[in-house]
Amino acid sequence: QVQLVESGGGLVQAGASLRLSCVASGRTIRNSAMGWFRQATGKEREFVAAISWSGGSTYYADSVKGRFTISRDNAKNTVYLQMNSLKPGDTALYYCAARSFGRVAVSTISDDYNYWGQGTQVTVSS
Repeated sequence: QVQLVESGGGLVQAGASLRLSCVASGRTIRNSAMGWFRQATGKEREFVAAISWSGGSTYYADSVKGRFTISRDNAKNTVYLQMNSLKPGDTALYYCAARSFGRVAVSTISDDYNYWGQGTQVTVSS
């Protein structure tokens, strides 16, 4: 089992930046593809970004491409989401997720992820 804890959310104005962190405990995530998802009030959870277990491949939703960057530090068992040029439409609860271990391919589908954090709230005012 692995536990994921997100942090770094907050209330910011449009155009600002935030960096979300996801720290894993209980087991190393160095062999796990990792993803960030978000869910706005009244909407379904949606894919934001994902990174392969090696960090060599990254994927982004079209809505965040060019503004968000996902990265990982396997030595720290941590995944990051750098968010720049934030917009009010980015307001949501952001979740970190891990696929099963064993170097499984990265995915943009939430059902493919086995472990989830509790989320960190990001609110962007106009």
